Amino acid sequence: MSGPEPDGPEPGPVRVVVADDQATIRLGLRMILDDEPDVTVVGEAGDGATAVAMAAALRPDVVLMDVRMPRLDGIGATARIAEDPDLAGVRVLVLTTFDDDEYVYGALRAGAAGFLLKDADPQTLVDAVHRVRAGDSLLDPAVTGRIIATYVELARPGASGAGASPLPADGLGAATPREREVLLAVARGLSNREIGAELHLTEATVKSHVRSLLTKVGLANRVQLVVLAYEAGLVRPGRDA
Repeated sequence: MSGPEPDGPEPGPVRVVVADDQATIRLGLRMILDDEPDVTVVGEAGDGATAVAMAAALRPDVVLMDVRMPRLDGIGATARIAEDPDLAGVRVLVLTTFDDDEYVYGALRAGAAGFLLKDADPQTLVDAVHRVRAGDSLLDPAVTGRIIATYVELARPGASGAGASPLPADGLGAATPREREVLLAVARGLSNREIGAELHLTEATVKSHVRSLLTKVGLANRVQLVVLAYEAGLVRPGRDA
């Protein structure tokens, strides 16, 4: 699993690796990102194995990861990056379409920092890489609920499909009332700043609560906290998010 979330954005431009098996998509993403003075594309990968190798060699801030790629798909590549302690500072942002639910929830469980629809407008893409580098999750509530609802259904005993075991929830019993409030806000897709405004806390305090939650439940990042909140029944798709 990756290490604790960063306290804030690092100085200098956001360094990005673009991983997609379609050269035209890689080119389009590079053109958008390279047009920004505070973002730079440091590498391109046409498959998941190359994306992992580039992450290790280049140590980018963000990897834009397509889910459907040859040799190693985006789920496997995300897992390898998230599990490598030497790559704790590399955050994966999954590129997806509305048809990729099965892949997306797998990538989120593997340790992705969030997902972005491939047809997102240029400014949304630029904002996304900044937000992910800063330590926030990137989840579209309209899509997240459907994805996790599908995952939870498949994870139930006897269900057909992925059948993956739920994330560990034992540590939730040790969470303070304030940490539970923060968890519910994270599950709604709010940023640290938005959570602070809603709960009348500083951003630094919100980050402290998130780090404490991650430690107590033994997870890698706030996106996995979202999955856990759904799996534990604290948030219900279509009703609380």
